[in-house]
Amino acid sequence: MKITTYRLSSFSQTVEGGNPAGVVLNADSLDEKSMLEISSKIGYSETAFVSQSKVADYKVRFFTPVKEVDLCGHATIATFNLLRDLHILSCGEYTQETKAGVLKIIVNDNDVFMEQNKPVFFDIISLEEINKCFESALTNIDNQPIQIVSTGMRDIILPVKNLGILNKLQPKFDEIIVLSNKYDVSGIHVFTQEGITNANAVCRNFAPRDGINEEAATGTSNGALACYLSRYSNDTNKRYLFKQGYSMNKPSVIKVELGYNNQNIYKVYVGGNAVRIED
Repeated sequence: MKITTYRLSSFSQTVEGGNPAGVVLNADSLDEKSMLEISSKIGYSETAFVSQSKVADYKVRFFTPVKEVDLCGHATIATFNLLRDLHILSCGEYTQETKAGVLKIIVNDNDVFMEQNKPVFFDIISLEEINKCFESALTNIDNQPIQIVSTGMRDIILPVKNLGILNKLQPKFDEIIVLSNKYDVSGIHVFTQEGITNANAVCRNFAPRDGINEEAATGTSNGALACYLSRYSNDTNKRYLFKQGYSMNKPSVIKVELGYNNQNIYKVYVGGNAVRIED
C-alpha cells in the first residue's frame, strides 16, 4: 500500500492555532531510521506512523525530529481525526498499540479522545533546581508542589502564581535538558489558575530534550496536569479544559475527562479537534 503523509494541527482554536503534527499512513514497511528521517523532514514536534497491529486496531509509533517517544497526545488526536475525515473509520471506539501500552480511542463527529494511563506520581522537585532553568528566579509560586507526574509520559508539573509570571518566563533550554536528563522526563509543564476564565488553567510546555523548545498544545502533559489538580485541589472534577500556546500566538484548547472509583482516578482521556494543514 502507498505510504501517505499528511499534516494536521490538533487542539486548534484558530487557523493559526493548535499544535501541528505529521501523520504517515500505511507505514508498515518503514524501519526506525526511515521514520526518523521522515519526521525530521516534516519538522514538527511529533509525527505519527500508522501501521497494522496484531493486538489493536492500529499500531502507532511517534517520532520527534530527534528521537522516538512512547506516546504523543496531539499526534494521536491528529491521526484519528484524519482517519475519520478520510472515511477509513467511522465514529466509535477503537484501540491503538503504542509503546505506552494498548490504549482506547473514542472518535466523535468533531473531536477525538484518547485514553492515557492511570496517573503515577514521582519525585517532588526543589524550587532551587527549577530556578536554574529560567532567567529570572521564581520566588512566588503557588502552594502546590513541583512534581513529576505521568499518564504515559513523565513531565515536571510546575505551578506559578499568576498569568503575568507564566507569560514572562524565559526558559534556559540547556538547563532544562540537564534537569530532564537527571529525572528522565520529557520537560517542564508550567501552569497557572489565578485569574483564568473559561478554563481550568493556562499552560506552557518546554521539552528541549525531545527537540521541542516550546509546544503549543501537549496532550499527555495536560492529562497529567488534570490528575495533579485532582489530587492537590482535593476535587473530583470529571472534565477539565486547558489553554496552551497563547504565548506563542497559537491558541489551543485541550480537553481532559477523568473517571473516578471511590475518589481514585481509574480513567484518563484527553481530547480535541484537528484540522488539515494545506501544503
